[in-house]
Amino acid sequence: MSKKATIRVRQVKSGIGYAKDQKATLVGLGFRRLNQVVELEDTPSIRGMINKVCHLVRVEA
Repeated sequence: MSKKATIRVRQVKSGIGYAKDQKATLVGLGFRRLNQVVELEDTPSIRGMINKVCHLVRVEA
């Protein structure tokens, strides 16, 4: 069995004041609070969601 690639993402800015779809994307990524770190599977769909809210999140190594 091979281990799936993961990516760690931290929310660094609030979704307040941004469009509803951007807030929904943060929830879809699993964020509940500021500075929370989530570990997600590294797939094209997740990368697209991160790209949509790239001004609110930071990808960690």
